[in-house]
Amino acid sequence: MNKESAKSFQDALFTALNLFNNHKWYEAHDAFEEIWNCVDGDERQVIQGILQVSVSQFHLSKGNLNGATILLGEGLGRIKTRTKIDLGIDLESFCQCLEDLLRKLQYKELLNEKDKPFLKTL
Repeated sequence: MNKESAKSFQDALFTALNLFNNHKWYEAHDAFEEIWNCVDGDERQVIQGILQVSVSQFHLSKGNLNGATILLGEGLGRIKTRTKIDLGIDLESFCQCLEDLLRKLQYKELLNEKDKPFLKTL
C-alpha cells in the first residue's frame, strides 16, 4: 500500500469507527463496506465481522433479537480467530465485549447502554 492509499485507508477507517462508536449502525455498515471492498485475506474477514456486528446492532435497535443474535455470533466468529490482525483496532477487547453481549442476548438478559459494542483504537 503506498503512502496515499494508506492515508485514504486510515481516513476511511477513522470515519467508520466514529460512526460505529456513535451507534450509527446503518451508516457504519456502509462505511465499513467501502473498506471491505479494498482489503483481502484476514483483514477482509475482520472487516466483514465488524460489518455483521454493525448490522446485528441495527437489528437489535429495531427489536429483532433473533437476527441480532445470529449476526452477532457470525461476526464474532469471523473476528475472534484473527485478533492479531493489525488494523489499529483492539480486537481482543472488542471480542470480549461481543462475547458478553452475545451471552446476554442468548439468555435474554436485560441490556443497558454499556452493552453496546465499542471499537477501541490501539
